[in-house]
This record gives sequence, C-alpha cells and structure tokens, in this order.
Amino acid sequence: MIKRTLLLLPCCLIGVASAADGEVFAGHLQPVFAESCVKCHGEKGKVKGKVNLLELGGEEELLAKPDLLADLIEALEYEDMPPEDEELLAPEVRREMIGHLEGLLARSVASGVGLPETPLRRMNRFQYSNAVRDLFDLKVEVFSLPERMLREYGAYFQPAQGTMPSKLKAGSRPLGKSQLIEPRLEGVAPFPQDLRAEHGYDNQADHLSLSPLLLESFLKLSRSIVESPDFNAKNCGIWREFFEPPKAGVGSEKEVRGRLERFLRLAFRGPVEEELLGRYTVHVLEGLERGKGFTECMKMVASATLASPRFLYLYEEAEADAGMVPVNDFELASRLSFFLWGSLPDRPLLALAAGGKLRDPGVLEGQVDRMMDDVRMKRFCDSFPAQWLQLDRIISSRPDPERYPEFYFSKYRASMHMMLEPLLLFETVFVEDRSILELIDSDFSYRSAFLEKWYRSDPKQVPTPPVEIPYERVVVKDRREGGVLTTAAVMTMTSNATRTQPITRGAWVATVIFNDPPEPPPADVPPLPEATVEEAKEMTLRERFEDHRKRPDCAGCHVHIDPLGFALENYGPTGAWRDEYENGRKVDSSGVLFRKHTFTNIVEFKDAILSEKDRFARGFAGHLLAYALGRGLGAADAAALDRIVRVTEGEGFKMRAVMKQIVLSDPFLHKSHALKPKSNP
Repeated sequence: MIKRTLLLLPCCLIGVASAADGEVFAGHLQPVFAESCVKCHGEKGKVKGKVNLLELGGEEELLAKPDLLADLIEALEYEDMPPEDEELLAPEVRREMIGHLEGLLARSVASGVGLPETPLRRMNRFQYSNAVRDLFDLKVEVFSLPERMLREYGAYFQPAQGTMPSKLKAGSRPLGKSQLIEPRLEGVAPFPQDLRAEHGYDNQADHLSLSPLLLESFLKLSRSIVESPDFNAKNCGIWREFFEPPKAGVGSEKEVRGRLERFLRLAFRGPVEEELLGRYTVHVLEGLERGKGFTECMKMVASATLASPRFLYLYEEAEADAGMVPVNDFELASRLSFFLWGSLPDRPLLALAAGGKLRDPGVLEGQVDRMMDDVRMKRFCDSFPAQWLQLDRIISSRPDPERYPEFYFSKYRASMHMMLEPLLLFETVFVEDRSILELIDSDFSYRSAFLEKWYRSDPKQVPTPPVEIPYERVVVKDRREGGVLTTAAVMTMTSNATRTQPITRGAWVATVIFNDPPEPPPADVPPLPEATVEEAKEMTLRERFEDHRKRPDCAGCHVHIDPLGFALENYGPTGAWRDEYENGRKVDSSGVLFRKHTFTNIVEFKDAILSEKDRFARGFAGHLLAYALGRGLGAADAAALDRIVRVTEGEGFKMRAVMKQIVLSDPFLHKSHALKPKSNP
C-alpha cells in the first residue's frame, strides 16, 4: 500500500515555492503552507515526518515527488491533517487543495516520474508446487506445505456452486503433523519456505532471490520429482501423451519435437523459439542414440525444464520505449493465472493469448469468471487470506499455561481450532460472492464444537478428532462476534503470554484493515514492562500506557494506533470476552476513529469502520493488487485503487467484483520501466 507517512504530521503541507513557480502554487497552495505548515516542517530546524519544506525549491521539485503528493491527497481526503491540536481546514479549502494536488499528481505520473518497474520474480515454493502439479497433471501433491494452513477434507470447496456447506471437515497443517500426511511424491522434499515480506506477501519480487545454493537445490529437486516411484502412469496425467513410448517411430524427430512443443509451451507460458525447441529435441534424440529408453529421455528433458529460468521465473519482455505499456497477451495470461491460481496458465488461456484475444475486455472478464468458478481458486484461498491476516503469528502463540490451562488440551492447542475460523469465513465470502464488508462484521461464522464453547467461556473440554475437525456454520447474533476482526485467532496472536497488547493489536488493525502500517518504534523505546504487584491490583492497562506514550517522538504514532487497539480490549489474551480486569477494574474500550467517529464499545467501533467503508475497501484492494503484482505499490497505483473503489461500491463491494477490477486495472494490464525525473515536467 502507498505509505502515508504524513498521517503522522501535525499540519497540512505541500511545499514551499515562490509565486513565479506557478499560479496554482502561489495563488492557492502557498498561502495555506505559510499559515500552518512551515513552522512544523523546516523552521527552526523542526522536521516532523522526515519532511523539510524549506528544502523544496518549488513546483518542479514537488512534481518529482509523486509519492509525497499521493500521501498528501490521502491525508487531506481522510482529514488526517491538520492534527488534533490544530484548527481543521475549512471544507471548501480542503476540497480545493485536493483538486489542485490531484492535478499535480496526474502531471507527475503522466511524465513518467515514479512509475514502478515491473519486477522479475521467481516462483515461491507454493507456486512451484502448483505449477509442477499442473504441468504434469499430477493426481498427488508434489510435497506437503505447512503454509497452506487450512486443509480441506471432503472437497467442500466448490466455487461454481456458489454456496458453502453448512457442515464441513477441515484441519490445520502447521499445527498438526498428522495434517501433513497426504498422497504425495515419495522422495521429494521442498526447498526452504519463502518468508512473507514485512507488511506484504511471500510472492514479492524483492524477496525472491536465487542464490547458487538454491539453484543447486532446484536441480536436485527436479531430478527427485521425475525419479520418484510415485511419478508414474497412475499419478501423472500426461504420462501417455508425453512419457509413454509411441507405438511407432520411437526415435522420430517429428514425434519428439511435437511432444516437446506442447509441453514447453505450457511450462514456459507461451511460444517456444525454434532454436530452444531444437536444443531440447536434440537432447532427447542423442539420449535415444546412446541406447536410453524413451521414457528415461523424456524424464531427463522434463527435469531440465523444471530447473530452467524460463520455468522458475515470472518475467516479461522489456520494451524499447520506457514508460507504461500494455502487457502482451501471454504476459497477461501469466499474471492472471498466478494471481488467481498461483500457477501456470492453462491451455484455454494460452489459446486465447495466441489468438490475441485475451486483452479484449469481454473475453478477459469471461476468463476471470471461469477461473473464479474453478476449484483451483482454493489455492488463492490457501495463500492470500492467511498472509493478509498474518495468521502465521498464531503458530507461535503460547498463553501462560498456569493462567489459561484450558488453552491446552491433550497434546493440541486451541489455536488449531482458532486459526481456521477466519479462513473459512474468507472462503465463504469468496465462494458465495458476499461483500468484503462482511470480513468486518458478519452474521455467521464456522466453528468447531470446541471453539463454540470457547466463545461461551465454557472451559469444559470437548472431544475433538485430531485430524478431520468438524466445523459447522453458525448464526452470529451478538455483534461482538462476527467478521475476522474479533476472532479468537486474531485476539490470541496479538497478545503475549499473560496479557493483551493494545499497541500490537492497533498496529495489526492499521496494517491489515486499513493497509496503513505504522512506522517501527524508535530503537531506544523499551517495551511496556510487566506490571508490578501493586500496579496489577490498582491500574488498568490503559492507565499503565499513559506514561509510555508521553514521549514526543512516540505520541504521533500512538494517537493513531491506540484507539484501534484499545477498541479490542474487552477480548482477553485468548479471545474470551471480559468486562473487567482481574483486579476488578472495568475495561474501557472507548475511543475516536479518524478523529470523527466516537465509539464506546466494539459494536460502535465496527460501525465506525463500516462508516469508512471506502477506506477499508481501498486498503483491501491495495492488499490484493500488491499480491497480484508481486510488488509494493506507489503513487502511480493510487488512481487505480480509487477507480476500483468507485466501480465496486455500486455492487456492494462484492468480493468477486473487487477481484475482477484488480484484473481490469491499469497496473495489472500494463508494465513499466521507471524514468528519471525530468528537469522540465
């Protein structure tokens, strides 16, 4: 998401320039700066938000800083500036400034400044596994992956039906070794997991390097796949058409070439150059001449394909002209398939690309609909929501066993049941094409018997199958529940062993719900110390934080984060509701959201978020777009996000409409090569 550092600034700022720099700048913007901005951003060495206005020479320098322009526009639109201790701008002044700033941003982006470069990125291991399985049409897994958190039993995920079952069975891969037992290729081990980027995803290009050691592991991995005893005619769907010796003309160059052309076209996601196809063909023919069997030779070339950069990397052709240009049809097919399926384009996509038809808006929308009805969308639901919600954090959550013994039962933990609830909710919103607003506040959820009792604060253990855990769709009548925000999973993973962590929770809400991650705290700020015996008896957590946030360099962040975290304070360290602390003091969850929505409890907090539904929708669309493109977003993406919100609002922000508009957006349909700032924009 575009980083809005100016949300922390105490005034509205644009830049400092003389009247000669432009009529808009001198006549409309500069008077406001002089009145309320420079005193905090340049005068007397005061530089808040790391922005010194006195260093900006004028309009040209501002045009060269599109990210700054985008930050300013968002901060003014959302009335995050000026700060609480300053007088707000008159509505007409604020609207006028936004209009002028949007004009400057449009000029800046049109000139090519700040265009994000289309990255070259390697497949992560989740995508690699999917791609290998699809390439060979395998009936078993390549290897088991704990990052696919929700294991499905009974094939309940059927998006074409448009409804989720009332009862289903699921399991948690990372929290149960037995969940990783599934049909897979014997003797094939995965390469190391690609870590999730900070405030991002595990498919981000700048995190997906290829070291010599990893390259060697890919070579070994490719051989282990084709040499696995389970890699055979029973489990490999293309065995007959690719590996099985033909009845006649075993050594025929035409036969080998034809098989390889179809195979490599799918593996490399597009046309295969004659010279490259010739090299692969010669490799097979030379093996046959040396007396090797046909199947063995085809396995050798299949292994080489899996280790090829053409397979491992998602790359797009460079253009002679710098700037933003449309992706070609084959590049669009890959973008589409890796976004929705985390894998290779299938043959229908490649056929449309070959005919130059995929970019046609009607055809493209039809393909998006087709793909979203396919069971392979389970891969999107296996990857995006868990990372969006940062659910990997619950794996290491360990509440104090003495205070919360009910969290632990047998050799399992309650977190096994907790982590699946928000994932099943997300799947339902997608499959049933519900509004993304139900991720904030829903009237249903999926819960195991154990989890349902957990929410009722019933410590009695419920016998639970260790593998196939039954979940049932339940009606949520109490709005203190419902949505992902107040699930036990989120509440537990944002607490420590003994208490809740309002700042951690607030940062989670800012990052996940509004896609506006806060800056990291200063290195010399110590964490809140655990309460003394006297403090535990007398003080609330809010009172203990008062001294902690008095530092001037911390106050700017806390004024935004604290209301988000304390709004959830009625949920204890394991997600159970509480009205009082252990010392008998009443929990205070009141606050003000975005300086204009006062709330006293979690229901009012949800209402406040929903009253800012455009802001949530924009943040969610930003998460999706960053995931789809494999890169962070910048100022050049801002207009696309605004358009996605405008278009989907009329459709009630339905999940599939939002995802379709991601595909139809300019950043998704175009690639770019960044330009250096021009001297005369």
